[in-house]
Amino acid sequence: MGQKLKIAGWVGIGVVTGALTTMSVQTVASSATPIPLEELQQLAAVFGMVKANYVEPVDEKKLITEAIAGMVASLDPHSQYFDKKSFKEFKEGTSGNFVGVGIEITQEDGLVKVVSPIEDSPAFRAGLKPNDLITRVDDTAVRGLTLNEAVKRMRGEPNTQVVLTILRKDENRTFAVTIVREEIKQQSVRGKIVEPGYAWIRISQFQERTVADFSRKVDELYKQDPRIKGMVLDLRNDPGGLLNAAVAISAVFLPENVTVVSTNGQTEESKQTFKATLRDYVGRDGADPLQTLPSNLKKVPLVVLVNEGSASASEIVAGALQDHKRATLMGSQTFGKGSVQTFRPLGADTGLKITTSRYYTPSGKSIQAKGIVPDVMVDDTEEGSPYAALRMREADLGKHLTNGQGEEVKDEAREKARDEALKRLEEESRKPTSERRPPEFGSEKDFQLNQALRQLKGQPVLISKTQVERKEEIKEK
Repeated sequence: MGQKLKIAGWVGIGVVTGALTTMSVQTVASSATPIPLEELQQLAAVFGMVKANYVEPVDEKKLITEAIAGMVASLDPHSQYFDKKSFKEFKEGTSGNFVGVGIEITQEDGLVKVVSPIEDSPAFRAGLKPNDLITRVDDTAVRGLTLNEAVKRMRGEPNTQVVLTILRKDENRTFAVTIVREEIKQQSVRGKIVEPGYAWIRISQFQERTVADFSRKVDELYKQDPRIKGMVLDLRNDPGGLLNAAVAISAVFLPENVTVVSTNGQTEESKQTFKATLRDYVGRDGADPLQTLPSNLKKVPLVVLVNEGSASASEIVAGALQDHKRATLMGSQTFGKGSVQTFRPLGADTGLKITTSRYYTPSGKSIQAKGIVPDVMVDDTEEGSPYAALRMREADLGKHLTNGQGEEVKDEAREKARDEALKRLEEESRKPTSERRPPEFGSEKDFQLNQALRQLKGQPVLISKTQVERKEEIKEK
């Protein structure tokens, strides 16, 4: 299998709402399936009619591209046709690299807010600070732009300039700063010693650099505190990413050669089992990125934090650690993306990402459209999880796959819970921004992290009184 992974290239998993998707890069094989000639003739006839009779001239290439994209999009939420532009963005997402200024951002009051400049990035060197507000990108006002539109304006080609106008409230001033764009390497791993003997390490996405970054961060933590006696692995809001990275992170904590995940689909190629072994996450000839890690990681008491935003690759890690009883899972039921997509090139810069199999936890469970249920349900805050019913999950997506392991169950109470949550959200939106900002993951006010630490210490945990397992729902067609 390791050689197969090496030849195939990328194998990974992710969620439609995130930046990454499950994929394995392969060449297009010839199909033995008969071609429906009559239907193809109808497609050609429609193409000819549109080209000849539409009210104004149409772009032939655009028509064909849209037809392909529509055909693939009709399958499920995760299959996708990549044109040249979207293929470039897709590669940036999986590599964790892009060309820009180097800031983590969010939106506040219609402006772009700097959450944090990435260390040693152009923005970091230019002196941008957390909580700075970006009001203009070059000559374009940010207010009125979506966050994605603002991001696209800040990105560009290497060694080109962009002028950001900054509002720094605590200094009561506005100023412009010129930044030269360069390639940015995103950090998908953060961590710290939260208190003596206890470490917190967070993975925000499973990218090409994640395993190496994880190893470096763990080494740093053990240098700070060689006597770590408990660890929290934070996978909340992790949308997924590359499968080999998920297998590697699982292998950090699991015994050698135990099953991490298996996949099953229509073709022999889609039927595979991935284990906690070097050849399954690197390949036969690669160096082991985990070789410097302390041996006691196999036994250190471990809590894994998950929520509705934990999907795909993060669900694989959580499912493997739960099934092997290696960790206690805490938080909320996960997103439920249990399908694998294969990427097949159609040319130098276009391709097709198509769902080819479901994946299964070591005990044989499919979590497709269901998710993983934590061992201990813990709310977002001490007051509860008032907006959990509004969070999008796989079962909420149109045309989602079933898990193939039984009938779907309709949850009649869910619509009522959504209505109540919407009312609370409307009331909350009237409060000042500072009062409705949730605590940052890893901060002292992170309620779920604090409960995870209590679990590691054997202290009582404030278990959710409202969360219940969410069954897979019937989707109207």
